[in-house]
Amino acid sequence: MKRTTRARLAAAVLGTAAVLVPSTASAHVTVSSPDAAQGGYGKLVLRVPNESDTAATTRLTVTFPTDTPVTSIRTQPKPGWDAKVVMTKLDEPVEVGDLTVTEVVGSVVYTATAGGIGVGEFDEFQLSGGPLPETDTLVLPTKQEYADGEVADWSQVATGDEEPEKPAPTLELAAASADGHGGHGAPAADEQDEASASSDDGTDTLARVLGGLGVLVGVGGVALALRENRRRARTDS
Repeated sequence: MKRTTRARLAAAVLGTAAVLVPSTASAHVTVSSPDAAQGGYGKLVLRVPNESDTAATTRLTVTFPTDTPVTSIRTQPKPGWDAKVVMTKLDEPVEVGDLTVTEVVGSVVYTATAGGIGVGEFDEFQLSGGPLPETDTLVLPTKQEYADGEVADWSQVATGDEEPEKPAPTLELAAASADGHGGHGAPAADEQDEASASSDDGTDTLARVLGGLGVLVGVGGVALALRENRRRARTDS
């Protein structure tokens, strides 16, 4: 019994350790978004885990593509970090939406002004901008620099099902909507009319119901009055 119990405890400990220890593949810089779509504006959230056992992450350089460029990026104020948007001049003008541009976003550089991302910690950096490329994915190669001089270059793009050793943060972009606003335009006029008609129908229905209830209450009152008059007439006679 003791041997069986010890074996079960050992298996449980090993299983717990397997769950708690993150794999190397999952501990890289990633990007996500609640609203990013092709051709639209959205929020980009970079999640940066610290992989070093001895040094803090003190600098982050996020590179934007120039072949499918983004023309405007804004950084969210972040205590303990200085953020700088670096613009890049193009060799030749390109069309982005309805505009012809010669300068686009080249990179965003975050530099720690305090302790940075400590050992065993992670942090998130939020950006907002666009128009986002009209492509299926947005790839953002990122360099993660540590206080001891080590640099992790997250820039490899997957070519198959297998994830590379240093994958670049990659965001799947939703398809643009028919109005060309990346799924974030105002409701179409016919949708607004339909919503208004639905509201009017609901108001009419409520009015009819209340009117019907009023008639029923009135009829009930008349019936009670007639019964009371008959009862008094019998009593008087």
